[in-house]
Amino acid sequence: MSDIKIKSEEEENLKLQLENCHDAESERMKRYLVMPDLTRTKESPLAEMVDRITEIESFADFDHIEVPEIVPADVSFDLFNFSPEHPARSKSDTYYVDGKHILRTHTTVMWYYYLQNEKVKERIAKQEPVGSLSWGKVYRKDEIDRFHMNVFHQMDGWYLVPKSQKVITVDDLQKVLADIAQAVFGKNVKYRFNTDTFPYTDPSIEMEIDVSNPAQSNSADRHSERGRTLSGARWVEVLGAGVVRGSVLKNLEVDPDIYNGWAFGFGLERLAIVSMELPDIRLLWSKDERVKRQLKLGNKFKEVSKYPPITRDISFIVKNDFVPNNYFDLIRDLGGDLVEQVELLDKYENAEKFGKDKISYTYRIVYRSNERTLTTDEIDPIQDKIYDETAKQFGAELR
Repeated sequence: MSDIKIKSEEEENLKLQLENCHDAESERMKRYLVMPDLTRTKESPLAEMVDRITEIESFADFDHIEVPEIVPADVSFDLFNFSPEHPARSKSDTYYVDGKHILRTHTTVMWYYYLQNEKVKERIAKQEPVGSLSWGKVYRKDEIDRFHMNVFHQMDGWYLVPKSQKVITVDDLQKVLADIAQAVFGKNVKYRFNTDTFPYTDPSIEMEIDVSNPAQSNSADRHSERGRTLSGARWVEVLGAGVVRGSVLKNLEVDPDIYNGWAFGFGLERLAIVSMELPDIRLLWSKDERVKRQLKLGNKFKEVSKYPPITRDISFIVKNDFVPNNYFDLIRDLGGDLVEQVELLDKYENAEKFGKDKISYTYRIVYRSNERTLTTDEIDPIQDKIYDETAKQFGAELR
């Protein structure tokens, strides 16, 4: 097992270029890049989770690789079989540093960097098995609610082996996912498997775990649209995996006639929320000691105090090319961790009233701190700034 850290001169140059850019998108990307990596923050449950998974016996010989956070878009998408029209390629879903580079949207990109390592190349040339694990921050534009952030953490692993030594099957995937689920949730966790679809694996499966405890199941189902009830059990998806597509191996210059392999990837926050029954993803970033000392995997979180919300509505008319995810970024920029949720109350078109190609939106912004009671004197200036920047950045007509 080796620890591999990829140093990217290209990434360093792009960070320097970014430092000289002061538009809103560049400023937020700079902020995101300097946010702490919770998988490498000792007291974080995400780091605890990584430790548990890396200690699984099946991964004892796996290399650990840390890869750049700014990566080429073609490496992130083209090599992994993302279709040309895939929404992840859009600037409404992904942060573009320039026309060709993005903030990484998944840690699966480590496959590419791992296979560039000279020692790994030598092992592939000798037709030896290879495996690696990678984890850290990833970045995606997203909605604002208690279970989504645009900076979060993923973990990926994969294993390649010559077909002459082993032909990878779905049974291998199930064992890998079961090992991870038991490491995180305990040996008694109940799980099941369903078929799934990913661009870079086929066949693919997902694992769901039973969160039948009423409090836990309510929390889990609220953060997952895929929570399902069956015979009294509550199931929530937590992990995904698949057999690596031969076409992707070929893209990565590995002969698919010789090698096959499995791979998994998942968001760490999702597992942490289920494990601790967290009511809000922002708690994982809390600096409140009353919160931090509770953040241990398997420890049911108890509310420190449910501080009251402050709500503010905003209505405006914009051109029909308005992108909500970009607007949510503006609200995150100005409201920070005080914004709990942004809810769309109304959206409609009326050419006679608003003009051609115009749309009216009304959003409700819910402000709430996990650590203290907010005041209107604190929130109103933020809301005023959101009003001003909505008009300035989106050409909106405020109503």
